[in-house]
Amino acid sequence: MTTPELSPRVTPIEGLRQTLTLAWRTVVQVRHNPWEMSDFSIQPIMFVLLFTYVFGGAILGDTQRYLTFMLPGMVVMNMLFVTLYVGQGLNTDLTKGVFDRLRSLPIARWAPLAGRITADQVKQLWSIVLVLGVGAILGFRIGTNIAGLLGAVVLLLVFALAFSWVAVLVGVIAKDPERVQIFGFTALFPVTFVSNVFVPAETMPGWLQPIVDVNPVSILADACRGLMVGGEVAQPVLGSLLWALAIVLVFAPLSVWALKRRV
Repeated sequence: MTTPELSPRVTPIEGLRQTLTLAWRTVVQVRHNPWEMSDFSIQPIMFVLLFTYVFGGAILGDTQRYLTFMLPGMVVMNMLFVTLYVGQGLNTDLTKGVFDRLRSLPIARWAPLAGRITADQVKQLWSIVLVLGVGAILGFRIGTNIAGLLGAVVLLLVFALAFSWVAVLVGVIAKDPERVQIFGFTALFPVTFVSNVFVPAETMPGWLQPIVDVNPVSILADACRGLMVGGEVAQPVLGSLLWALAIVLVFAPLSVWALKRRV
């Protein structure tokens, strides 16, 4: 009896199936480690409550007005921080040898990485629904329509998919998962706070406003406000998509190069 010869190449359909299988592997890990969900669930709830009721009255004079302004930006901020878990999970797989074992299997070379990034979209969707749900309990209401809300969610997921490549690069070059989190928070906090997520750009010093206006976080926050609350939509949505494309073009090749060097 002869052993059938293995195919030297994996077809794109097989690679896609393997990617979804590995993505499911990452998602079901939450069942064994539910604290992983709490890590990016508790923080946005605390931020929404604190900024609404501590700073809302001081910034816009009314907590409900401030909630309407701030919540779309909060969804953007939370999306960026959730992408760090892509790099953290990838770094854990690399340091513990899981990634090497996956690459030794007869699967597509890109399937483990693509599976990790795909699984992140499920977590992103959960975090978006969570923040919007908390906002709705506090009194936030969609000022446009269901199409605008769905458009904002899709735009957030597209940007998250692009920004995941930044997290992948950090996860590959960091020595351990703790360094991924430290580096990510150190880099993301200035980017998110020097934006119009929490306060209108007009309230900032004149020299700072141009920086805030070109910040991709500000542009994405404006796009989400336009889609969910009302206002300009076309320009900030287009700007967000262009920023997402630029991030992919820069960080995807760097991430793949760094990953090849490490493994």
